Amino acid sequence: MIKKFKNLLTSDLIKVFSLTSLSTVIKLLTSYITVKVVAALVGPAGIALIGQLQNFTTIFATLGSGGINNGVVRYVSEFKGEKSSFKKYIQNGLKITIYLSIFSGGLLILFSSFLSQWVLLDHQYYYVFVFLGCSLLFLSLNNFLLSILNGLQEFKKFVIINITTSIIGLLFTVFLVMNYNLRGALVATVTYQSVVFFGTVFFLKKVNWFSKAYLWGKMNREIVKKYFSYSLMALVSAATIPVSQLLVRGYLIQEFTVEKAGFWEGMNRISGLYLMLFTTSFSVYYLPKLSELKSHHLLRKEILNTYKIITPLICISLLLIYLLKDVVINVLFTKEFYPMKELFLWQLAGDFFKIMSWILAFLMVAKSMTKIYIITEIIFSGLLVVLSYYFINKYGVIGATQSYCLNYFIYFVVMVIIFRKLLFKTNLNSAAT
Repeated sequence: MIKKFKNLLTSDLIKVFSLTSLSTVIKLLTSYITVKVVAALVGPAGIALIGQLQNFTTIFATLGSGGINNGVVRYVSEFKGEKSSFKKYIQNGLKITIYLSIFSGGLLILFSSFLSQWVLLDHQYYYVFVFLGCSLLFLSLNNFLLSILNGLQEFKKFVIINITTSIIGLLFTVFLVMNYNLRGALVATVTYQSVVFFGTVFFLKKVNWFSKAYLWGKMNREIVKKYFSYSLMALVSAATIPVSQLLVRGYLIQEFTVEKAGFWEGMNRISGLYLMLFTTSFSVYYLPKLSELKSHHLLRKEILNTYKIITPLICISLLLIYLLKDVVINVLFTKEFYPMKELFLWQLAGDFFKIMSWILAFLMVAKSMTKIYIITEIIFSGLLVVLSYYFINKYGVIGATQSYCLNYFIYFVVMVIIFRKLLFKTNLNSAAT
């Protein structure tokens, strides 16, 4: 038993988890300060509008990158030892990113007034979408470069860049919010990631692959086709998860008030902060690791080891957050947000099942299981909206978190069913797809 515990502590996941913890703690602190400043200055109603804008920005950030970032992680991880293939994959990835981000940015600028009315309920904020359109190229390029680092598993560089960019993003956001209140918060939401692009470039300028010879080349149809499966997965996620949140938040605003929708959005912000610790480690270590592994036996071993490590960590984290919910609200928000206390139990339970299901769902991304990924994303995003409408009508705002919990419990069960052979049959020796 002691030997197994020592093996877990010395596992690669724990090493990466520890390495990324510093970056994540810095990001948590910067996110905390940002949330605190924004909440104090714009209140629950402002938080709700910013949540709407963040969901929309996520959609266009995916469109701008072509949704290929997970594909970049996979193929860079697979071909990092083959110089010719490595160059072809990043060259094609870069061209896709540039062309689509310019096209998507143009659409944002062209339809800025309409989008302002639709997303933020007032056409006066059109300039926010103009800013987003102008900065989308830099946002997309920043994510592309970080995906290359992720695929190369250059964890130290990745951590340093993330710490620096978190601080840059914090200073930029706080400056705009302090000087321009809600308007500044909205502009910061759509532009801060593009600002940190220049910090990323500064750190990568001496890296051997950060040169024209590596990054610029001819388009290759076969490689573009491979990236396309990742585009489909990412675009479906971008068109389902944020849209489902937009619909639920909009329904809460319609049935109750913007302030009450702000309590629900505040609860989502709290979830996002502590889940960041786990999702960062998954993205930095777990996805490229799954991409590398070829046999079912090794995949099963990696997944089960991940469950052994993550399950107790997430349980302890969620229990502490629930017990200290008053402190969490006081630290992150203001007394205006006290009504959100009733949302904690169901939200935290939903987060548990979300993490448990993600451990398996990442395998669909790593192995390009496009069809099943798209089907499950559409079904469960739609189910979340349907369940939310029903539970909100029956139980009020707390129904939004109850439906969230039930939705991710069902999702976890479905993931276990899909991967039952991999999880429970020990005699699988064939190669993974």
